[in-house]
Amino acid sequence: MTKFLLVLHVLAAIVAVGPVTVAASMFPPSARRALADPDNPRATETVRLLHRICRVYAALGIAVPVLGMATALSMGVLHDTWLIVSMVLTGIAAAVLLALVLPRQEEIIEAVEAVEAGTATTAVDVAVNPRVTVRLAMFTGIFNLLWATVTILMIVRPGSTTGA
Repeated sequence: MTKFLLVLHVLAAIVAVGPVTVAASMFPPSARRALADPDNPRATETVRLLHRICRVYAALGIAVPVLGMATALSMGVLHDTWLIVSMVLTGIAAAVLLALVLPRQEEIIEAVEAVEAGTATTAVDVAVNPRVTVRLAMFTGIFNLLWATVTILMIVRPGSTTGA
């Protein structure tokens, strides 16, 4: 059962977290293109699609810690320091995504749509400027670094008796 849970946990991490990290990283430059060229429907659609990917896969991502907890319980490592640190970092990553990345993506999409619809003449009218997309890129980078750290902890497992 442990191996089955571990396989599900790893697959969930790859399938759910991978798309979020890639789409979230692609969002800021795509948003800058959409804001710079509001007459380009492809740029606007790209931004919407990337945000949709982030939202949907973030929701699916809840399976990763749930399966991780079940796997840890099955392995008897629930109280190991490396796992506790991983759980804390996972919680922080989720908070960054939910509180800093997704809301800013939504604000930028609203700005893109306002410029596209002609209700705002420039991105400045809707309080979107390059600093907003740069800040979003920073938050996305923090999210990605947190997940990379969790991945490393899952592989290396400091103090593990398995020799890995």
